[in-house]
Amino acid sequence: MKRRELLEISVGLGAAAAMLGTLRIKAAQGELSAKEGPPIKLNPLHAPAEGDIPVAFLISDDAVVIDFAGPWEVFEGVHVPGHSPVHPFRLYTVAETTAPIHASGGMTIVPNYSFATAPMPKVLVIPAQSDPTDAVIAWVRNVTRSTDVTMSVCTGAFLLAKTGLLRGKSVATHHGAYAELAMAYPDMWVKRGARFVESGNIASSGGLSSGIDLALHVVERYFGHGIALGTADNLEYQGQGWMNADSNQVYAARRVSTDAHPLCAVCEMDVDPSMSPKSTYRGHTYYFCMDAHKALFDAGPDRFIAA
Repeated sequence: MKRRELLEISVGLGAAAAMLGTLRIKAAQGELSAKEGPPIKLNPLHAPAEGDIPVAFLISDDAVVIDFAGPWEVFEGVHVPGHSPVHPFRLYTVAETTAPIHASGGMTIVPNYSFATAPMPKVLVIPAQSDPTDAVIAWVRNVTRSTDVTMSVCTGAFLLAKTGLLRGKSVATHHGAYAELAMAYPDMWVKRGARFVESGNIASSGGLSSGIDLALHVVERYFGHGIALGTADNLEYQGQGWMNADSNQVYAARRVSTDAHPLCAVCEMDVDPSMSPKSTYRGHTYYFCMDAHKALFDAGPDRFIAA
């Protein structure tokens, strides 16, 4: 999903609906009950006594700058006294080829590596970007076999979902894409109101700035609370979402569509019923902000209504 499309469907949103319900991570136990979703088992993160931690940023056209630049600045800013090196994260961009890519807002980036030449990462960051090719999906699957963390940011969750690595797991994404992601991938648990979600070596964050919090949380898991806190302080970052995975609760409550004020049945964007695509199902008319959302609903209305 392109950033422009994301912003368009997000205007006026309080929060979109998650098809499979709200999940609460029980951080103290490190697991979820069967009623709430699949068990969560976190792999421990152990920083090497010496040497760096390679962090790859997967990019393609339409990559959203804050999605990768935010985590980039977090990892780049980590300073660990006594460690060799004291800046332990080694950062690089990766794309299918090293041809320049055009990120959001027209920024041009020349990737450091192609898939053929990139070092194997221990951390992989996947921002929102263009639809992945088969080569992109295959590369993500391959490197995730040995990553400590493979993390998506915002609607980068759609790319991660296409790999199959999120099957049976909980996932976070931008609040304007909750329902679309859940309906497109019913074999996952989309968590509303989550700043980030983790399961094994797979992690996902909410929209845009949420990637900064997930990156700080990863730093904390590697090097402890003090190092993460110092990193945030050096960045003059006052957000505390990295210490509370459920801190996006402002987006958890869904808006209610009424005859007087109809909303898109998928993303809850305000719609004009005189111009909007619509579907009638079981005697009720549902409106949509775009044809793609109508098609998504029409493909499984019972699943949508049940939620």
